[in-house]
Amino acid sequence: MTKDSLDDLAAFLAVATHQSFTRAAAQLGISQPALSAKITALEARLGVRLLTRSTRSVSTTDAGERLAKSIRPHFDGIAAGLAELGELRDKPAGSLRITSVEHASQTILLPALAVLLRNYPDITVDVFNDYGLTDIVADRFDAGVRLGEQVAQDMIAVRIGPDFKQCVVGAPAYFKRYGKPKTPHELTSHRCIALRLPTSGGTWSWPFTKGGHDLKVRPGGELAFNTVTLQLDGALAGLGLGYMPEDVVEEHVAAGRLVRVLADWSAPMSGYHLYYPSRRQPTSAFSLLVAALALRQRPSRALPD
Repeated sequence: MTKDSLDDLAAFLAVATHQSFTRAAAQLGISQPALSAKITALEARLGVRLLTRSTRSVSTTDAGERLAKSIRPHFDGIAAGLAELGELRDKPAGSLRITSVEHASQTILLPALAVLLRNYPDITVDVFNDYGLTDIVADRFDAGVRLGEQVAQDMIAVRIGPDFKQCVVGAPAYFKRYGKPKTPHELTSHRCIALRLPTSGGTWSWPFTKGGHDLKVRPGGELAFNTVTLQLDGALAGLGLGYMPEDVVEEHVAAGRLVRVLADWSAPMSGYHLYYPSRRQPTSAFSLLVAALALRQRPSRALPD
């Protein structure tokens, strides 16, 4: 079998796994047209259609499903063999793919990786930010980072960050114009900046708690983003109220650029956890990542009301 044939099979397996040319091309580090050409060439050589394409989705045909099931263990074995060779190097090496969320990536992963990669330059790490719930096995990630309550029971979970609180904030100019909400229920009549969830396409419902009473409010408003960074920028611009982790807004609250409201309703979040399948055999690179993240735990700081 030629190298081109192996490359085309690897390209097909990436598309079959992700059910997406966009995500598969990103994983392989090639353009979507180049990936499409590889799949077309493979189908021509085999004489069967492997993928069914539409404007919105990609799925495997019966032949494609059989091929993917047949070749996946072999490619997994190759990856495992290469990882084992990496264990024999004088310096730890290997590639790690992690699915995370923006807040955890900025506050926990990036500081830990700055130290890890400086000390072990032969390790490479890809971090994919996504607020949806990712199947790390199907999408071939080494690990994921999510809040504790979001981690599936069959996963090994390692706490890598402290509990923290969410808080509602807005710019002084916003409150001057629209007033301050006195209860979470009033948020439905305010201009709120929502966080868009990629999995469902809907927006995140804001959780609140007070005196043992929990509730969730789907924020009103005309503006939604899929990143906390843009949500923060929108709040600073006076476009609406944001609901974000305390550490994201504490500097702006202290400087008077943002004002916190509903502080007595702030919901505690269970802290970020690194999770991975229980059957995963950790490489030295992965073990070093876990150790680096464990060192990042720090106490949370409370904001003034």
